[in-house]
Amino acid sequence: MKLLAYIVAYPLLWLISVLPFPLLYLLSDIVFVLVYYVIGYRRKTVRQNLSLTLRHLNDAERKVVERKFYRHFCDNFLEMVKTMSISEKEIKKRFVFENLDLVHELEGMGKSVAVLCGHYASYEWLLYMNTVLTSHKGYGIYKTINNPYFDRLVRRIRLKFKAELVDMKEAVSLIRKNQKNHIPGFYGFLTDQSTKIWRVPYWGSFFGMEVPMHVGAELLAKKMDMNVLFVITRKVKRGHYSARFIPFDRDPREVPNYEIVDTFMKILENQILKEPEYYLWTHKRFKHRRNDPPTA
Repeated sequence: MKLLAYIVAYPLLWLISVLPFPLLYLLSDIVFVLVYYVIGYRRKTVRQNLSLTLRHLNDAERKVVERKFYRHFCDNFLEMVKTMSISEKEIKKRFVFENLDLVHELEGMGKSVAVLCGHYASYEWLLYMNTVLTSHKGYGIYKTINNPYFDRLVRRIRLKFKAELVDMKEAVSLIRKNQKNHIPGFYGFLTDQSTKIWRVPYWGSFFGMEVPMHVGAELLAKKMDMNVLFVITRKVKRGHYSARFIPFDRDPREVPNYEIVDTFMKILENQILKEPEYYLWTHKRFKHRRNDPPTA
């Protein structure tokens, strides 16, 4: 059944990927109507997340954010599909890194780097970063897709950006192996989503609520003596993004546990408050929380 789903879907995805951008976004507008108005995909989850986090907005203002989010959500999905055929010249025009000198400076230090990012703006195209590394190899830590055929497709798509995907269960052994063989790498971690409730090592603050946090990137940076970078991606306009790197300018081994995660989550929260429509609100980020948001 999984193979059949892949056989049916792949030709359609390829045809979508070769559409010129104006037609791609016309299709996105149509998909938006279906996803938002007809199907109502995860609309209950999105509304609950917005009511928990954007408490300074009234219902009408949150509804505006909601519609803008779904438009961006559809754009983001089709941009990921577009990656199947996009050229490096085209992606270079559409995704700009603001301070690559910082990345190259860290490469020059010879140590591996843990890169913390969130599900904001274009986290898929952020993998283009691997094409601009000069000496380090780039890895994206991710959760394997249940359908093995689509999982291989996603891996192939992201290999266009020279990004090797590593399942989170295999990440520790890979990093240890690379360290042993003196192979420095940039390891990208999506740090902002909820972790399994039965293995929560730390509850941190996000929008005033105590929620379970992913701390693997921080703990690995401490244990493996890696530098730490935060990445903040911004949507400039439709189909165009920029990314800025923020260094954690202290030795990770010398700061209290979870300070790195707390610092990143606060940076991300501030960015979301400025332009909330570009965050991935369909995930049940606040399903597990120790408290309700403050009322004032």
